This record gives sequence, structure tokens and C-alpha cells, in this order.
Amino acid sequence: MIDAPERITLEEWDLRYEKLYRAGLPQPAYGGPLSRHVSDGDHRLLKLRYDNSPAALRLWNFLLTEEDRLHRARAAGKKIVGTMKDLGTVPVMAYSFDNMVAFYPDGAWWIPCVMEYSAGLLEIADSLGIDESFCPVRAMLGAFVTEAHFPIPNMLICSVGATCDDFSAIAQRLNGLGHSIFWWEIPHRRCPEQAEATAELPGGLSAPRCQVEFVKSELARVKVALEQLAGAELDEERLSAGIRQANLVRQSLAELRYLAFTAEPCPIPALEMLVAEMLAIHYCSDRGETMVVLEELLDEVKVRVRAGRGVLDADAAKIFWVNPVADLQVMNLLEDCGGRLCGTEYLFTHALDPIPENVPPLEALARAALADPMAGSSIDRAERICSDVCRFGAEAVLISRIPGASHCALEGQVISEVVADTLGIPVLEIEVPPVADSMSPTVRTRLEALAETVRARRRSRQNRWRNG
Repeated sequence: MIDAPERITLEEWDLRYEKLYRAGLPQPAYGGPLSRHVSDGDHRLLKLRYDNSPAALRLWNFLLTEEDRLHRARAAGKKIVGTMKDLGTVPVMAYSFDNMVAFYPDGAWWIPCVMEYSAGLLEIADSLGIDESFCPVRAMLGAFVTEAHFPIPNMLICSVGATCDDFSAIAQRLNGLGHSIFWWEIPHRRCPEQAEATAELPGGLSAPRCQVEFVKSELARVKVALEQLAGAELDEERLSAGIRQANLVRQSLAELRYLAFTAEPCPIPALEMLVAEMLAIHYCSDRGETMVVLEELLDEVKVRVRAGRGVLDADAAKIFWVNPVADLQVMNLLEDCGGRLCGTEYLFTHALDPIPENVPPLEALARAALADPMAGSSIDRAERICSDVCRFGAEAVLISRIPGASHCALEGQVISEVVADTLGIPVLEIEVPPVADSMSPTVRTRLEALAETVRARRRSRQNRWRNG
């Protein structure tokens, strides 16, 4: 069934699903109508607008059934590893074993949004001394206390050092509640000194080789812990195979991102792209199915690009988005206000860049981990953003501050200044709480103003070009 691309409501998806079902739509075991997830408490779904493709349906159903997969993995005798904060490094190691599944408890930070505060996770965090002065990832504490959103992992592994101070404090509180954590350290990435041995990192970065060696030694400790849990050895051949599989996911996502951000008109909405990018971090607890989901999305986008069809007006303002948004509905709001997603930096670019395959696998992962934008300076991060803004052709940058997040206190200002000085394009900062309904009119006004500023700059350039 071929229909024009558009963004539709959950109610409209139900009607479309019935048509697709009667037409013989092939579905995975976790398939079905999206609205069924509302009965699980995911009330925010009622207020979102979705891409109308079967590929998007599969993406959403895949995302919203992760808890079921984790419980099935446990029932099948697999070991479950909760990997915290490193965003894309330890899961590559974990999925290199046959009997292990990894996921990020950090993802609980979206539960207050998706369930519109009904789960009470933030209140539990408050009662444990982690109040709203901390990042919304504090919802993770409530998820561990209630045990209602994911099975308690067999092992928890958390990176510390040059990471988010909020998360480190929250993880320490979790450890104090009796959830033992295996800690490993990432140092602050610095520029190599003159004549100091240097190693190249993904994303065009570099670091002193001594830092790479240190992180490699830390990951060697993680490897031993995983081997003990799995009851199997993780040799170089097996880990290299895991890296190759991770790179296949990243390659598919890179092609999807490039088409989504550069094709005219925009072939896929911002909300689906946000979900798709998140799959690279830990594969939503199924690496093989992640590849299938991404390939279906990519095939759909390619069909739309070849046909010149899109989901937004051709004159939509091209916006580069910095930081993951706490309320998913704001991604819809960007498009309602005349913008389109044209590049992203959600704090895990190191989980999107290819992992080196020309060095020993543990060193390759160490290099990837050190490329974490949070492990380096704000200037490094801003320069990467500028590079990607140029690559995707964005016309403005939007920075969504995360309430309470320590790394957002001044970093947004640094990024704003570097982008403005380097590229001379508009930059807007907004703050987005987990449920932003009360702030929606203010956010809408600011997004509309940003989109209009972009269009006014276009008109000015066109007039100068006509006038020679």
C-alpha cells in the first residue's frame, strides 16, 4: 500500500494499521497497532504525530517492546548487563558474547515524558535525596526501586571520570541502595603536548597515546568482568566480529542520517530520526533486529527521495539540533513551527562514528570511548557541531538545555559563541522539561521566530544575488 508521506496522529495510525493489516502487511512478532502501548501507561503517545510508513510502525513497536525482549532474554538464560553512561562502548563488548544482552538503564530518563509523570519515578528520586536540581536521568533511581520498567541486570557497569557529574552522583546513590556497580574510568581528553605520542580518534579527534592506553587498560578490566559473567572468553577474533557488526549498524544509520538531513523535501520526520539514532547506542536489546529496522527505514527514505516526496514543506527552515530533548513532543513542535531537522548532536556522536578496524579491537574501543563529546572540551564539541552543520547544510542551531544537567550549565553558551563566530548563523537555546505542556506556547513562539529568522536571511541572500 503506497500513500503520500505525512505525519499522522495515533488515532489515524489505528485506521491506517487496519488497512495495512487487511492488505497483508508483513509484521514481526512484536508488531501490532501502536495504540496498544497506551494501555501500558505510555500516555504521551496520544499527543505525538508519527510518520505514516510501515517502516516507522516497526521502529516504534521495536522501541516500545524492549522491556519484553529483556524479560524473554532472562527467561532464555541470557545474562543481562546494564551499561551506564559510556553510551556505545561496553554494549559492543557485551553483544560479542552469545549469551549476553546489554541495555542502558539511563534510558529511564524518558519514562516521565512517555508516561506523563504517572509512573512516579521522579517522586521516588526526590525521596532518595536526588531532587529536581539533578538531570531527569534521576528517574533511573525510581525504575530500580519499582522494578516495573526493566528486569534488574545481572551486572551493572558504569563509566566515571570525564562524564556527567549528575549521572555519577545518581549512580553512586544507586550503588548505595545495594545495586553493586563495576566502575571504569574515562579521563578528560586533552590535546597532545608537543612531541607527545598521539593517537587518532573517530570524528577527526586526537588524544595522547598514553590516554588511549589507560582507557584500553580500563576496558580490559571490563572485559574480564564480562567474561566471568558469561562463563566464556572474549578473544580478539570474537571482539573484532562484534566491532564489525556495530559498524554495520553505524554505516546504515549514517546513510539514513545523510538522506534525512539533506534530501529535498525532508523525507522523514524528526521524531523518527531521534528514535533511529538512539538504536545505535545499545540496539534496543536486539542487534540483529536493529539492522532490520534501520534497513527498512532506509529503504523507505530512498523510495521517497527518488520520488521527490517528503513529509514537510520544501521551504522548511533547516535546523541543527544539539542535545537530546526531554519531551519528545518538542520534535513535532519544531516541524509545526516551520522547521526541519538538518543534523543532530545528541551527546553520543562517538556511538555513530565507525569504530577503527585497523587496530587491535580493545584499542579500537578505547579510541572510540575517548571520542565521547562529554570526555573532551566544549570547544571540541562546538567545532564538531560546526563541521556537521556545514556538511548537512543547516541554517540555524537549536540547543535544548536539559533541566538540572551539570554539563548544560555553560556548555550551551560556549557552543553558541563558537557557532556564531565561526558560521554566523542564528543560534537558539531553549530548556525542555520532561513534559513541556505548560511551556509549549513559549517554546512555540521561540521556534517560530527562529524559523522566520532563517527564511528572512534566505530572502536577503536571494535579493543580494538578484541585485548582483
